[in-house]
Amino acid sequence: MSVIPAFSRRRACLSLAALALCTALSVASATASSQVLPGDDFYAYANGDWLAATTIPPDRDGWGADYAVSAETDRRVARLIEQASAREATGDVRRVVDYYRAFMDEAGIEARGTAPLRPLLEEIAAIRDRHQLARALGASLRADVDPLNATNFQTENLFGLWVAQGLTDPDNYVPYLLQGGLGLPDRSYYLERGARMAQLRRAYHGHVASMLRLAGYADTQARAARVVELERQLARAHASREASADVQKANNPWTARDFATRAPGMDWPAFFDAAGLAGQPRFIVYHPGAVKGAAALVAQAPLQAWRDWLAFHAVNRYGGKLPRAFVEQRFAFYGRTLEGTPQLSERRRRALAAVNDALPEAVGRMYVETHFPPEAKARVQQMVGNIVAAFRRRIEQLDWMAPSTKREAQAKLDALYVGVGYPEKWMGYEGLVIRPDDAFGNAVRSEQFHYRRQLAKLGTKVDPTEWSMPPQEVNAVNMPMQNALNFPAAILQPPYFDPDAPDARNYGGIGATIGHEISHSFDDQGAQFDAKGRLRDWWTPADAAHFKRASARLVAQYDAYRAFPDLKLNGQLTLSENLADLAGLAAALDGFHASLGEGNATAAADREFFLGYAQSWRSMTREAALRNEIATDGHAPPKWRTYTVRNLDAWYRAFDVQPGQALYLPPEQRVRVW
Repeated sequence: MSVIPAFSRRRACLSLAALALCTALSVASATASSQVLPGDDFYAYANGDWLAATTIPPDRDGWGADYAVSAETDRRVARLIEQASAREATGDVRRVVDYYRAFMDEAGIEARGTAPLRPLLEEIAAIRDRHQLARALGASLRADVDPLNATNFQTENLFGLWVAQGLTDPDNYVPYLLQGGLGLPDRSYYLERGARMAQLRRAYHGHVASMLRLAGYADTQARAARVVELERQLARAHASREASADVQKANNPWTARDFATRAPGMDWPAFFDAAGLAGQPRFIVYHPGAVKGAAALVAQAPLQAWRDWLAFHAVNRYGGKLPRAFVEQRFAFYGRTLEGTPQLSERRRRALAAVNDALPEAVGRMYVETHFPPEAKARVQQMVGNIVAAFRRRIEQLDWMAPSTKREAQAKLDALYVGVGYPEKWMGYEGLVIRPDDAFGNAVRSEQFHYRRQLAKLGTKVDPTEWSMPPQEVNAVNMPMQNALNFPAAILQPPYFDPDAPDARNYGGIGATIGHEISHSFDDQGAQFDAKGRLRDWWTPADAAHFKRASARLVAQYDAYRAFPDLKLNGQLTLSENLADLAGLAAALDGFHASLGEGNATAAADREFFLGYAQSWRSMTREAALRNEIATDGHAPPKWRTYTVRNLDAWYRAFDVQPGQALYLPPEQRVRVW
């Protein structure tokens, strides 16, 4: 299933001290600042008082509305686990309790040391030829990527596996192979010049050496040099983030036999056998250049370099379940150096994140049963209906779109599946062994369980109602290949959705998110898929040309924003999300007006709507984290997402925005797509 997230949400806090801060921030000022005009900086106008009163906690790369909502969700989940621990829980609830308990057993983890890791490292050390190397690489394959998910795009394994419906075959699951193998966030970190990237590469070299030294290796500087150089060569073959977003370049069907001729160098039968994919007749190679480049390196790079690379990534991947020295070293690089976060989060918070990753729907079911009442679901479903209807009216009123294109667009809305709160069918974890004294083994077994479950989908029919994220995740998604939306229960909390708040606030908060996700079906990526989720061009040439011209204007608008004097936003990288913000906000406003009844909308109500939108994006981010976000994330940072309002005429009327003010755009320069 294809996932295009509405937000990049972060995990929030669990410590008692931080919880007090979380609670305070979640109810922070809902009033506008008087220190700045809305037309000069609407983000500061809506959030100035909050920004002045807020500091980023020391164990965070940032703080904002999303963190506060995640903190409240985590507090609830932690309480549910505590309650389950006090009784004789069974089944998946027992698995949740035992996974959490094992992670929290720091004394036991310290006592076991690196013993749980030794068998894996011994297998790597035993690799003596390219055939064995191919098997080791295949055995490490995991279903841990999604090419259309900005937060789940990269894997440390040589390749990532994605099991989803075919781009032109919406009824059957197909295995996709994606590029991987990097310990840094993106190819640019290996290839770009400049002092900052050079410094990060030196720090990464030191991190590789430190992790290998902790694992008991000698000569770690030389080993680290081989690892970093091998990854630099892999990065040279990688597609850029922008190129990866072009789904037309991804539709590369290969048969199993094609790999030997199209990507020579790898013993592909050995690789696929070890990966559990022997006998699979066809694949889609999402990144053919990267697969070809990696296969060539399997043949050319020294075996010792590959052994060092495999060993490092085994240690790095599972370092969070090893003694504290490993945890602190991983944080020193990925947290402090890469993200600028001063302090490691407490163990309880990390334990909760780990159990959410390993047993997502088991935790989600516990959460929903206690914290998501039916009346909340019904109210959000009503909002969804209003906003879908608003989008339908917008399509009909477009003067630039041909009737044939309009029919196809309306068909997508007719077939759209909208999941609210939780999935139709819950995933069970029968057969997954979770022990209360084996944090390392639990992590390995849960990864393998998830991987086998994904493999089991091959050869079966696609489930169009399958969810892509658990109910306790603060996020929302559009899945264009399923023509489906998910709104997990956890995002349906203040400030996004508050049953006690005025409708204007809720439509500006969760309503804009609903509109955002609907509009992803018609953005530069979603518009390439039809009502069945098939990659098919259903636009007339004239309609497509108009859409591209309007999109280019939005790219230019975001290219002009500077986060720092030396760093601009990337309007092309963030285009899909910016289009969805623009169309979604307009549709949410229409849906809000429709809910009031004809003629009942007022400027005061619109002001509340736009303030609800801007305050849902209140956020602070450390400089290092923000720079990484701009380099790798398909979303614009929250402040600039707020500036979407510049393109809506109603915002100008609501706040009396005048020429000469910084955000003012003449009517002819306001981007209008849907």
